[in-house]
Amino acid sequence: MKRLDSVLNIKSYTFAIRIVRLSQYLQKEKSEYVLSKQILRSGTAIGALIRESEFGQSKQDFVHKLSISLKEANETDYWLSLLCDTEYIDEKLYESLKNDCNELISLLVSSVKTLKSKL
Repeated sequence: MKRLDSVLNIKSYTFAIRIVRLSQYLQKEKSEYVLSKQILRSGTAIGALIRESEFGQSKQDFVHKLSISLKEANETDYWLSLLCDTEYIDEKLYESLKNDCNELISLLVSSVKTLKSKL
């Protein structure tokens, strides 16, 4: 399989770093352990699945792994909303993370649609 566009790799990795730092903040500063683990799992899975897709066993497997990454990005968006609405994070941090997450969602939707059209 061809290596994915480096923009998607870089943005998902950078986002994962932000999510790790968010989880650390939630645990240390807010003593929040359940939601912090949920967002840590889904937010870091996005990039991990993108990387995993590069070694898919087939074109279908490649697309499938990207589709799962898209699901994880959507789940992360949910956790971000919940953290903001329960006042664990402020509006400014929420907007910044949500913008990054939405950008990943857009890139993944575009990639999955393009790849599915070529199957």
